[in-house]
Amino acid sequence: MENKDITEKKERRKQYWFVIRELTSREIKRKYARSKLGIVWSVLNPLLTMAVLSLIFSKMFSRSIENYPIYYLCGYILWQLFTGATNSAMSTLVDNKNMLIKVKFPMRIFVMSRVYTAFVNFLYSLIGFAIMICVFRTWPNWTIFFAPVIVFFLVLFAMGFSYILSTAYVFFGDVKHLYSVLLTLWMYMSAIFYPVDQLGEFMAKIIRANPIFNYIDCMRCLILYGTMPSLFEIIRIAVWGIVVYLIGVQVFKRNKNKIMQKL
Repeated sequence: MENKDITEKKERRKQYWFVIRELTSREIKRKYARSKLGIVWSVLNPLLTMAVLSLIFSKMFSRSIENYPIYYLCGYILWQLFTGATNSAMSTLVDNKNMLIKVKFPMRIFVMSRVYTAFVNFLYSLIGFAIMICVFRTWPNWTIFFAPVIVFFLVLFAMGFSYILSTAYVFFGDVKHLYSVLLTLWMYMSAIFYPVDQLGEFMAKIIRANPIFNYIDCMRCLILYGTMPSLFEIIRIAVWGIVVYLIGVQVFKRNKNKIMQKL
């Protein structure tokens, strides 16, 4: 009986993973449906954005930040991963209302598929990031192998946040507008395109308490400076990722029945 249960669980996981991949494929195709370049935009987008912001801010911060384009891209691609995941996952339950009612799949699959889609786009954007590293010759050393750990905990953080947002959006549609305002403030508080050291002590403390900045700062340590983040920083990004993920899962589970009734 135990072996049978284990086999059934494995089969269900395979089915769920297949559904996630199909939903991801559908999202990517829909996103680039009218675009001739298609997924190439995931590579071009960070490069073009970097070019624009470099023209504006590179002279301003060139004395305090070496290799400013790489400094900016380290923050930008992680920020895009987080916002791409949470923004799209927020409305996934409402967008897939008919499928949720007709097909007996766990609701969390739809949230996971949106986060996974953002992660796939992130992987494509790394191509553009690698090109810029070659152009500016900021060759990373062995510390780059720790980068997947930072991305993993960021994805966990985004997943937990996505569970909370997707639940809230079912009951309160204005969450989408409120979240867009929050993201604007959050972006400026994440030091994506400016150095924290130039701020006052009070503001610097606030920004360093920002979880997204923690992930960005750790990535910059690996890529730009070739050093490992401090043990405290590693613990902090791990705690943020795990705690927010667990909170998100609990919020989603407790409201699962209410969500189905509302839909």
